[in-house]
Amino acid sequence: MEKNTENSGQATECRFDILGIGNAIVDILAPVAPSFLAANDMTPGGMMLIDAIRAQELGREIRREKEMGGGSAANTCVVASNMGARVAYLGKVADDATGRTFAADMQAAGVYFPSVPLKGKDAQQQPTASCLILVTPDGQRTMNTYLGACVSFGPDDVLPDVVTASKVTYMEGYLFDRPEAQAAFRRAAEIAHAAGRRVALSLSDAFCVDRHRDAFLDLVRGHVDILFANEMEILSLYQVKEFDDALRQVSADTHFAVLTRSEKGSVIVQDQQQIVIESVRTQVVDTTGAGDAYAAGFLAGWTSGRELAECGRLGSVAASEVISHYGARPLINMRQDMGF
Repeated sequence: MEKNTENSGQATECRFDILGIGNAIVDILAPVAPSFLAANDMTPGGMMLIDAIRAQELGREIRREKEMGGGSAANTCVVASNMGARVAYLGKVADDATGRTFAADMQAAGVYFPSVPLKGKDAQQQPTASCLILVTPDGQRTMNTYLGACVSFGPDDVLPDVVTASKVTYMEGYLFDRPEAQAAFRRAAEIAHAAGRRVALSLSDAFCVDRHRDAFLDLVRGHVDILFANEMEILSLYQVKEFDDALRQVSADTHFAVLTRSEKGSVIVQDQQQIVIESVRTQVVDTTGAGDAYAAGFLAGWTSGRELAECGRLGSVAASEVISHYGARPLINMRQDMGF
């Protein structure tokens, strides 16, 4: 098995194992019938950006099952903290009730959240983001996201002292839409690498990749050490139809890549070598956050010096837990799965 020898060779001791950077969002989960998606012209399993008016309209039509702090990288941070990792997070909220709820949620989960919120008129114009996550009976989730304050995240929101204090900076592709956010990603990567740290990226969504393929490829090839993607995302990135073709290309572009394939498990590819990880069987209730949880388990293992195969197993364990119930956060303490 391929051993992880990279993460233990940090130049200095780190305060954090993982720093997440992403869209700070409050998730609203609601069960719906497939006909609801069709009636509202939604692509099952996709993510659509909506404005405040559309968010209000949809909110009146659904039955809210659960509300919680969310956002892809934030979910990863919470799960990793639950598994015993030391975690920080950067994301933009407004100084409003929802933003304060998000901050309290991260603090309660043991995640350091030093980001400065929008205040005054800026907060009124761009309130804290929300995501309506519509879950069909098969467990598939379809997301409608109002980004609000998230669109204000830029290079100045990247805090150098937090980046340099983190073994790995993990960036979420959902944040990548605006030029300011893309500049923030590059700034974070430059700071991390200058300090001898690692940079990880999640592609997040095939539709994100479709919108910004060239920019993502530039980021992956020039700034990213570890790439996380599911099968649809990696096929979209390289515009190929066969998974093996994508494997060959991604192995040349990153230090290593971690590719998830739902019930087929996952594949870790490094230097033309592949490690296949089996999925962990569970009853699927809600797939929200499966990839986020997998990344959390993997990175919690990787930053603690585990072999890559064991990191993949921990990712599968974390993913299987969160898809067995509504919501992207664990309902149990998963630290025992780390063997601590």
